[in-house]
Amino acid sequence: MFKDKTLLITGGTGSFGNAVLNRFLDTDIKEIRIFSRDEKKQNDMRRRLQNDKVKFYIGNVRDYNSVDFAMSGVDYVFHAAALKQVPSCEFYPMEAVRTNILGTENVLNAAINNGVERLVTLSTDKAAYPINAMGISKAMMEKVMVAKSRTTDNIIICGTRYGNVMASRGSVIPVFVNQIKNGEEITITNPQMTRFMMSLEDAVDLVLYAFENSKPGDIFVQKAPAATIDTLAQALKEIFSADNEIKIIGTRHGEKLYETLLTSEEFSKSIDCGDYYRVVADNRDLNYDKYFEDGKEELSEQVDYNSHNTKRLTVEELKELLLELDYIKKELREG
Repeated sequence: MFKDKTLLITGGTGSFGNAVLNRFLDTDIKEIRIFSRDEKKQNDMRRRLQNDKVKFYIGNVRDYNSVDFAMSGVDYVFHAAALKQVPSCEFYPMEAVRTNILGTENVLNAAINNGVERLVTLSTDKAAYPINAMGISKAMMEKVMVAKSRTTDNIIICGTRYGNVMASRGSVIPVFVNQIKNGEEITITNPQMTRFMMSLEDAVDLVLYAFENSKPGDIFVQKAPAATIDTLAQALKEIFSADNEIKIIGTRHGEKLYETLLTSEEFSKSIDCGDYYRVVADNRDLNYDKYFEDGKEELSEQVDYNSHNTKRLTVEELKELLLELDYIKKELREG
């Protein structure tokens, strides 16, 4: 499907963008456009890749004109640009609104106006039952995506929602590894806190599955195992043969004990696709009076799908996953 096509990745200098590049550079895709506001990261990527297939666009999803310019001639879009740090969004919630909600609207409008064929948005488990500004902004982003998917038949707009991406930029694994290597205490917020464990390759697989199998407004979730933060710390200590002390520092602003990938309402209506769940958009119209006589199905008492009730990884199982990560391999080589 990507042969001779042009793909735009918003937030393309991030971990996800780099993973997509690794997947597509040696294929017959025509062009990959990296759209972001960080010229330093773009320059580093340009010098490292030195590949004519990759084009770089400086811009900000908050600015429609810059998005519209980069979108000209694009066939497909992966929308990954976002503010993702929970504490910083708690202190500056309107910044999360401007990037995650209004920025997404700009991307969707530009895609529609430029004749893009397919667009996949990237969301987070924090959008399900959100309690923090980042999660709330992502939940609204999903609502904007679903609403916009109803407005046109010329583009397929869908979404993905995934959990903790292991060793991605800003995640906890690099923090723990640096603390281990520097002989420092490993700072854990809450040892019983659980998080879904996914690799960057899993994240790319999820987006590609959604790209190939979606209908407008769908949200796709990958089935994923989880682990406690304590298990993660213990696994890393064993991998690096370390004996660092663990220090409990308490939860940060806006953090939850566990994360949810599907709410109970979504889970009860989702379609099991094997390795993935598909949440179908509710495309009823605004003529509510008809539902007074002919309603929808009853709400289910199905529980949600969260990091507390999914498969829980042991230390050994988690070590096996971690040792497959390029980041961990690199850190072990460097000693």
